[in-house]
Amino acid sequence: MISNLLADETILVAILYLGLSVLYLLIIPAVVYFYLNSRWYVASSIERTFMYFLVFFCFPGMLLLSPFLNFRPSRRELKA
Repeated sequence: MISNLLADETILVAILYLGLSVLYLLIIPAVVYFYLNSRWYVASSIERTFMYFLVFFCFPGMLLLSPFLNFRPSRRELKA
């Protein structure tokens, strides 16, 4: 009976760690990425400081998503 309870708690803790790691490494950095992508060129200085904090806070997840990051401005159309 006690071993069953211990096994249940162990599985619960493992699921909790897995959920938190997915949240920290994938979901929050993806939300930060979309926020940065929408506000990068129009942000005020205070908002830009907040953006830098978010990147610092989510740095491991941003490294995982970095191959997909693209902050280049969209292409301009030149009048011929």
